[in-house]
Amino acid sequence: MDMGVVVIVVVAIVGGVFYDAMKMRYKYQHLASGKGYEDLQQELKQVKARLATLESIVTDKKYQLNEEINRL
Repeated sequence: MDMGVVVIVVVAIVGGVFYDAMKMRYKYQHLASGKGYEDLQQELKQVKARLATLESIVTDKKYQLNEEINRL
């Protein structure tokens, strides 16, 4: 194999690892700053609201009756 190809492959791998490490570092710094925590709290509230809506739809008698009719 040509030495130039080996160098290119090694540089690409090292660059990719370095990029991933910096991306993870930024992510954890963002979470540690507190803003990331607030974002996660807000997203959790939204998910809980959506889940409550879905639960109310699925437990609704009309929905269950419609599902039984569709199965027949």
